[in-house]
Amino acid sequence: MVSSKLPFALLLCSLFFFLLPHVSNAHLLKLCEFEAIYNLGDSISDTGNLIQEDLLLCLVDFHMVKTCIGMQRVDVQMASKSAGIPLLNAYLNANSTKTHGVNFAVAGSTALPVEFLAENGVIAPVTNSSLTIQLKWMGRHFNTTCHNSKDCIEKHRKSLFMVGEIGGNDYNYAFFQGKTIDELTNIVQNVVKTIKEVVMRVIGFGATRIVVPGNFPIGCMPIYLTGFHTNDSTAYDEFHCLKELNNFSMYHNLHLQQAIKELQEKYPHVTIVYGDYYNAFKWVLQKAAILGFDTQSLQKACCGSGGDYNFSLAKLCGTPNVPVCPKPLERMSWDGIHSTQKAYFFMAQWLIRDIFQKLRCIA
Repeated sequence: MVSSKLPFALLLCSLFFFLLPHVSNAHLLKLCEFEAIYNLGDSISDTGNLIQEDLLLCLVDFHMVKTCIGMQRVDVQMASKSAGIPLLNAYLNANSTKTHGVNFAVAGSTALPVEFLAENGVIAPVTNSSLTIQLKWMGRHFNTTCHNSKDCIEKHRKSLFMVGEIGGNDYNYAFFQGKTIDELTNIVQNVVKTIKEVVMRVIGFGATRIVVPGNFPIGCMPIYLTGFHTNDSTAYDEFHCLKELNNFSMYHNLHLQQAIKELQEKYPHVTIVYGDYYNAFKWVLQKAAILGFDTQSLQKACCGSGGDYNFSLAKLCGTPNVPVCPKPLERMSWDGIHSTQKAYFFMAQWLIRDIFQKLRCIA
């Protein structure tokens, strides 16, 4: 009986090995010999800037607490670990060590200036620290660490720069303030243009390896599944994600990839890599059962209340009487907007492997 089960067990182990990101991904970026990482972005990678910027918001608006204290780690923190670099400290934390890079990301931030969004009828309610503001912070920091442009170029020869993920909040705010997909197509052009301009500025600081992440499949997230629910079954794909919203994410990502291609042609000495967050998320969704997620609750928020997706804008995670699920390790979505740490871990492993192949760290 034991011997008959052994080949099957070995087969399962083999499948598990090939389907999961390799364990060696944990330190894969060490081969690039990065000495520092510099990050621009939003709540996906904020490690404490928002709480420094607006402590009152974090204390009063309880659902923001998780991002305020820098719990999201899909990219920059996982990348730091993989590169063997100490976890990045927030730029606005004046007392923190910044010898191995700086994190300029702010939870709730937008790619476009909040003034531009307001002119187009979109209010950014969380922070004014858009991508261009973060870039100014970066410039100020390098003014204190570099003697001149040539010195900066030399110092950053072994640094990794991450421009994003950014732009997701521009769309989140717009969609939930009543804007349609058609109305948002012009905003996409401006979001991508802003990211492209910031990448050029980053290259001016001496960056030679840059990662520019795209957007997630927003049609798979509880906040959108709740807000744009429809009884039309043809609106959903095989994963019960809203196809039209995912197509919008792909529209942004395609334009971003085209911008990266143009930048690569303009700066052939710089390696600029697209961070494929869309397919990293979809990979985890596809392999959910193997990865240990509850396939019956993939699109239900762990921390939330109400409806088919355990999410309500009126009762966000962290507000009074909003429960947390008993087994968060079985959920992909934490609060209906952000993923759980386990989901981010597997996304990051997929991303690190994909990005490493394109960074050309080994001749």
